[in-house]
Amino acid sequence: CLQFSSPAWRLHPRDQWIGWDDATRARHLQSVICNSRFLILPQVRVPHLASHVLALALRTVISDWTAAYGVQPLLAETFVDPTRFTGHCYRAANWIDVGLTAGRGREDRPHLRHGVSPKRILLYPLVPDARHRLRQAP
Repeated sequence: CLQFSSPAWRLHPRDQWIGWDDATRARHLQSVICNSRFLILPQVRVPHLASHVLALALRTVISDWTAAYGVQPLLAETFVDPTRFTGHCYRAANWIDVGLTAGRGREDRPHLRHGVSPKRILLYPLVPDARHRLRQAP
C-alpha cells in the first residue's frame, strides 16, 4: 500500500531546509506532496523491496500527480515514528532526514495535544533544482 497526499501546512524543519517564509510557503506548498502511507505486509520478505518500491513510485508520481491535479510536485515529504520504525528504506532510497516534528500531530491547530511521539521528517527532491524552485517568487 502506497499513498501520496497533500503536505503538512507548517513544518519548521522542512520550511527551514527549503528556506521558506510564510508568504513563500503559501505560494509553493502545492508543489510538495506527502508520502502519507507506505505498507509492506510483514509476511512479505523480499530483500530491498521497500526501497525499490519507493524508487519506482517516485519516478511515476510526478506525472501521475500532475495529470490528476494540474500541479507538478517538486518535493516529497514523509514521517517516520522512530519508536516503531527505523526509516532505513527511505534512507536507502536517498531521502534526506531534516529533523523531528514537534510531536503534536496533524490535527492540533490549537496546540492542545501533548504526548504524541515526534516523527522523523524525511524529504525527497523530485527534481534536481527543487529547493531553488520552491524558494522563487511566482
